[in-house]
Parts: sequence; C-alpha cells; structure tokens
Amino acid sequence: MKWIQLTATEQLDDIRVKSIQRPQVIFKHSTRCSVSSMALNRLEREEAPENADYHFLDLIQYRTLSGEIADTFQVHHESPQILLIKNAECVYDESHQGISMQELAEQIAG
Repeated sequence: MKWIQLTATEQLDDIRVKSIQRPQVIFKHSTRCSVSSMALNRLEREEAPENADYHFLDLIQYRTLSGEIADTFQVHHESPQILLIKNAECVYDESHQGISMQELAEQIAG
C-alpha cells in the first residue's frame, strides 16, 4: 500500500475534489497506541484495492489536522480511525478493532 502523508489542511480540499472521481481513504494513526499499530499492521498485510488513494495521518505530529478532518467530514474523532470519502463526503468510518481491509474493500466497491 502506498500512503500519501497528510500534513496540511489544504490537502483536505484536494481529497474532497478527488473523491468525486476516485475513492479517498484516510487512516488516522497514533504512534503511541498499540491498538493503532495493530490496526495499521492488519491493513498493510492485506491487498489494498487499487482504485482508491490512501492517506496517512500521524496524529501525534499533526493533532490539529485530525480535528479538522473530523469537522470537514462530520465524523467523531477516534484513534485509530479509517474514513472512506466518496463524492466529497465520508460514507464510511470505523475505529479500533473494527478496522479491516476486507470491510474497507467492500465499502470501496459498493
């Protein structure tokens, strides 16, 4: 899986625009949390659908950006958390042990 690092608020507008043509995934990861590390490991062990872009947010380094993601896509902040953005809206989000590539792939295809 090729991650696009999320580091700036301006990228959220770009994600919204791109999501009209291609699904956009955001994974919010806490480098200080073992549950988050396990979720990341599970995602990276599986084959990711190629018809989406995958964005990675380091919550510790970019904490403010995490709040902006929650506001922009109208979701409750959690960590770890995965969001699927289609047609400029968050159509799916999951956190903690609920994060799985299989479920994400089904949501991307649907």
